[in-house]
Amino acid sequence: MLGVLALAVVGVLVLAGTLLLDRPSDAREPVSQERPGPVLLVPGYGGSVASMRPLADRLTAEGRDATVVEVPGNGTGDLAASADALAEAVDGALERTGAGSVDVVGYSAGGLIARLWAADGGAGVARRVVTLGSPHHGTTLADLAGSVAPGQCPEGCRQMATDSALIAGLNAGDETPEGPTWISIWTTQDETVTPPESARLEGAVNLPVQSVCADAQVSHGGLPRDPLVQAMVLAELGPGAPVELGPADCAALGG
Repeated sequence: MLGVLALAVVGVLVLAGTLLLDRPSDAREPVSQERPGPVLLVPGYGGSVASMRPLADRLTAEGRDATVVEVPGNGTGDLAASADALAEAVDGALERTGAGSVDVVGYSAGGLIARLWAADGGAGVARRVVTLGSPHHGTTLADLAGSVAPGQCPEGCRQMATDSALIAGLNAGDETPEGPTWISIWTTQDETVTPPESARLEGAVNLPVQSVCADAQVSHGGLPRDPLVQAMVLAELGPGAPVELGPADCAALGG
């Protein structure tokens, strides 16, 4: 009797193993780096679509499908809600174009929104994520606003403080979720993200504008509309591996 039972158990285990082997895998194929898809541009704190229009127009002129994402609450509310809006925009772009992946460009707080989206599953459909002047480790300007004028520092502002739970969560462990290629571009002259080095992202290609063109004069607010920065973004969104830009590329990029 025990022998028959043992054989039956073995048979069940073998059958279960066969079913597991035959089960389709839920794993997504790695995103191809050779086939750029549509580009989603995420505004920063304040959520101004107009602030991203110069970069979107430049991308469109170069043949890219570029859409500026409208974030809720003018981008001053919960950044997680803005990440949900980005997820909806990505789904719409993939359905509309039939592409297999997207590129995302996040400006200022938009870079944090892109990271939240990627960590919540977006990394599986992202080919490349470029952040522009993003406070990846918070900004002391938000610290100051929260302490001096808390009534003028809504949730999105508080989430960019250097000691916020959101910043701590994003930087716990790997700062760049596996899947997309990450590039962080910023200006050493940033007066909003302080210190400017807060934009440095572990695991990303880190590109201060002045490491390419030492004499470049670019403010935080000027990043999306600056021709040199736009050229850098275009270079990084091209097919293939990201480009390690340096001083030798300054003239070619129009710096």
